[in-house]
Amino acid sequence: MNNTYKISVLPGDGIGPEVTNETVKVLKACAERFNFKLDFDTQLIGAVSIDKTGIPLTDEVVESCLASDVTLLGAIEDSKYDSDPILEVRPEEGLLKLRQSLGLYANIRAVEISNSSIEQSPLKSAVVDGTDIVIFRELTGGIYSGKKELTTKKDSDFCEYSVSEIERMAHLAFKAAEDRSGRLCLVGKANVLENSRLWRKVVTEIAFDYPDVELTYMYVDNASMQLVSNPKQFDVILTENMFGDILSDLASVLSGSLGRLASSSIGNSAALFESYQDSYSQLKGLNKANPIATILSGALLLDYLGEKEGAKEIIKAVSWTIKEGLSTENVNLNNPISCSSVGNNVVDYIRKKGKMSAIKLVDVEENFLYR
Repeated sequence: MNNTYKISVLPGDGIGPEVTNETVKVLKACAERFNFKLDFDTQLIGAVSIDKTGIPLTDEVVESCLASDVTLLGAIEDSKYDSDPILEVRPEEGLLKLRQSLGLYANIRAVEISNSSIEQSPLKSAVVDGTDIVIFRELTGGIYSGKKELTTKKDSDFCEYSVSEIERMAHLAFKAAEDRSGRLCLVGKANVLENSRLWRKVVTEIAFDYPDVELTYMYVDNASMQLVSNPKQFDVILTENMFGDILSDLASVLSGSLGRLASSSIGNSAALFESYQDSYSQLKGLNKANPIATILSGALLLDYLGEKEGAKEIIKAVSWTIKEGLSTENVNLNNPISCSSVGNNVVDYIRKKGKMSAIKLVDVEENFLYR
């Protein structure tokens, strides 16, 4: 009997619908080839949800995600909400609510520089060559989720963490370091912040359970400089919510494009997959967005579901498209192809089991059958 999985799809704003559409196409191709079934449930989140319902995420959408095996997210953000700092309802609040509702406490972002992506990096090849970093960002605590006060006398965002929140993150990061090179760097600001001192105390105690992992510490300002001057020194980075958001975006630039890096957020019984990139509203509807990061997030999604073969095939297909120069204009300036054409090429590779001819799918209008 075939395995059947329910996937909540939240395309969101900007280029979100375009990149998630390509990912759904790829996931369907994997399901056909590797004999499992996917049931997609598309819902609203972000600015499009505000426009239709008045809020960025409804309880009905949360219930749908809770009833699904996994959630695939596009992008959340709309420039029309950025120009007014006193708006009470913002698209990003939908994502924060979703993380809290699903109990997604760990965001995992990987930055690996391959031979095919070195030339795209704004840094020298000698600096980024061989970079392979995984950042573990705590997702439900800290200043993002702390109590917020706005009055005539006090404007405050509280940064709070419990020992249990730090412990569960630390164990994930230590286990990842054990499976990699055995190096873990805790990033904080313990010389100034009390919560960073708590992080250091708790993580140091847990380190005794992982004798094969070398634990080091770094202040966040220094870590920012080190990521661009000597990124190869890092393997696994562990940090709190705000610092993790900033550092992972900074690290993503090492590859030259946010549109090529995947991300997963996990909890005890739920998981969400998305790319690094924002909604990039300038490209909305132009079919120029790079879908690779979201497609790779689809690989992480299948791996999480236990469909390992499908996950590996997506990675191989993406590697092939990059090697062949079948990329959107943010990567291939001289001969770019469209967002949907990138998706079509990945699908074609999967369906043909990698036996590709010299003719690539470039004109999306000729390949509507993949819709």
